[in-house]
Amino acid sequence: MKILPKIALTMGDPAGIGPELCVRAAANPALRKIADITIYGCPDIIAKASAKFAKGRKVKIVETGDMKFSKVPVGKPDPRCGLEAWNAILCATKDVLSGKMDAIVTAPVNKASINKAGIPFTGHTELVAELCGTANFAMMQSADKLRIAFVSTHVSLKEVPKDLNEKRIIEVVELLRDAIRQEGIRRPRLACAALNPHAGEDGYMGGEEKKIIIPSLSKLRRRGFKIDGPFPPDVLFIDEIRNNYDGIVSMYHDQGHIPFKMLAFDRGVNSTLGLPIIRTSPDHGTAFDIAWKGFANPGSLFAAIRLAAVRAKGRSRK
Repeated sequence: MKILPKIALTMGDPAGIGPELCVRAAANPALRKIADITIYGCPDIIAKASAKFAKGRKVKIVETGDMKFSKVPVGKPDPRCGLEAWNAILCATKDVLSGKMDAIVTAPVNKASINKAGIPFTGHTELVAELCGTANFAMMQSADKLRIAFVSTHVSLKEVPKDLNEKRIIEVVELLRDAIRQEGIRRPRLACAALNPHAGEDGYMGGEEKKIIIPSLSKLRRRGFKIDGPFPPDVLFIDEIRNNYDGIVSMYHDQGHIPFKMLAFDRGVNSTLGLPIIRTSPDHGTAFDIAWKGFANPGSLFAAIRLAAVRAKGRSRK
């Protein structure tokens, strides 16, 4: 009998597209051939989503809340939804850490909803890392050969320069290199984005390149890393440059997310590097404007489940 990797799939924010995508994924025949998928979330919400988007197909559920929704507050932040989404993440992560499940795939949540519930929350990446007791971690976006890791993530733009230091840049480069090696590329070629326009223009448009980024890359090269840059961000992602590299280091959230989503929105996967567990997610948000209408594109979530299954199988063979 073929043993499939067990995937803990969190339902996401009930008011968004997460429940729809989750039940469609759990009922999808192709995905069921490669993974044993269990949805973690509020049974009332999952039952409603199943009745609407997966009629006649049973899905496996781990109940992480017992809240009854007479009417789902579709398309808007709501503290009840935030609490249910939060509970699902906690329970799923705990089960993966304990070995009950092999990987966690997280459907999108609304940060405002969770904060409205009185829970300080900046993102899945930070929360799952905290639950795992991991201090050194990084976000990665990937689709086929396009891979981007981030030095800073869910902070305001004015805070980004404060997060840049040699230790952090080297840490993210190491995590990105190791992740690419796991895909079979032994000596990955990497590129690093600058922070400022024109890569700082020799210090006239910002000094972070000369003071922090260039010295960090020089140290990495002395250690044998194949890494080029810092590249001006407005040219790094054009085909002629990015296709020469196996991975890209981005200095902040939107610097890498905007080009990535333009290039691979419907198939992009978000991973957290450096964790003791496997965690992936779709590369999009809750899409409140189309929630519960049946319009949501499942491509990114399906890709996240496939990647989690591949990594789980690879880990079990070690």
